[in-house]
Amino acid sequence: MALQIDDLPSAIRQAKRELREMLPNYREVFLEVEAAMIEQADHIATLRERGEPVIPEIAFDDIAARRVSAEQIASVKARGACVIRKVFDRALAEQWDQDIAQYVERNHLDKKLEHRAEDPYFGQLASSKPQIYGVYWSGPQVQARQSAELTQARVFLNRLWRAESEGRVHFDPDHVPVYADRLRRRPPGSESLGLSAHCDGGSVERWIEANFRQVYRKVFSGHWRDYDPFDAAYRTEVEEIASPAVCSMFRTFQGWTALTRQGPGDGTLQLVPIANAMVYILLRALQDDIADDDLCGARPGRALSIKEDYHAPLFRALSSIPLMQPGDTVFWHSDVIHAVEDAHRGTGYSNVMYIASLPACAKNAAYLQRQLPSFREGRSPPDFPADDFEVDFAGRASVDDLTALGGAQMGVQS
Repeated sequence: MALQIDDLPSAIRQAKRELREMLPNYREVFLEVEAAMIEQADHIATLRERGEPVIPEIAFDDIAARRVSAEQIASVKARGACVIRKVFDRALAEQWDQDIAQYVERNHLDKKLEHRAEDPYFGQLASSKPQIYGVYWSGPQVQARQSAELTQARVFLNRLWRAESEGRVHFDPDHVPVYADRLRRRPPGSESLGLSAHCDGGSVERWIEANFRQVYRKVFSGHWRDYDPFDAAYRTEVEEIASPAVCSMFRTFQGWTALTRQGPGDGTLQLVPIANAMVYILLRALQDDIADDDLCGARPGRALSIKEDYHAPLFRALSSIPLMQPGDTVFWHSDVIHAVEDAHRGTGYSNVMYIASLPACAKNAAYLQRQLPSFREGRSPPDFPADDFEVDFAGRASVDDLTALGGAQMGVQS
């Protein structure tokens, strides 16, 4: 269900009034949070400057063999992100990259891109022109989503969450529905094609919508140290403001699969690997230097901008992900701040398939029902601009290309 706000300034004023009444000492609590975030960010920056890893890395073979250590899991939950190595064989990922290149070239995607729909989602970001293609239904994308390997990796990630709390079961972590997403194909030498720091999965809703407030109930009550970013309570019930490219499924982790070698400097992903940084973002907007009808620049139907003017301590932790090889994957918690480097100074393409981790729940099942006709007809999925590039594409994947697992993940009735 979509949230509708008719008078946004009034809604923000009301929300801030209520939240400050709930937390009369919001100034003092924020100072505590700020000190904790500065400590975390400085620690991450120190590690990075010493050349030590700041984003946990896990071998897929360890996931498959169930030998991921408790220390590794604790690190992923603290950082809110991880790289999973060798989910796919390198040769397979490289073949997928070639197949996608042939698919878009054979179908003259370049000409269609001249008439694509305007995507307003990133419009408030300082850098807002990523090299992302509105292609969802190529053979490699469908194959990767339904693969046993990636499914196993995503089940592992889903299980990091508390799927049951407060006497309720929120989702089934062992079933992974499909959220069809796009491609990034970024040529070397591209400039100003990045994304500045932001969060997905809700902007002004986080302060205004009732279930979002429940997600962050411990933050807004001042018990921020008890806040668990991996507690799924109320997350499957939140209502987003409808907008092209706003995700209306519940993702435990956003993610992508590397199709080419890429690393720092190659126009790649950057993260603020602090899982509970949302505590700072939420309370920052309640402080007295922010206008009563403003939430640090948050806009409905947009990515939630993270700005140095308001969130400077967090930027010290902003770090590029490590060198990725074809077949590696990276995942980040749905509340984690992320960005994309503006310039690609490498020598080869920086290509990925966006494939997130999701669990089975009523919210996600409802989206599958809306997404399935798009797959059958080659249209853009409901959450994305209605470019519908692939309607007449030769070689587009169809229901016949789905395995039994893929059909279940897409919501195809047997």
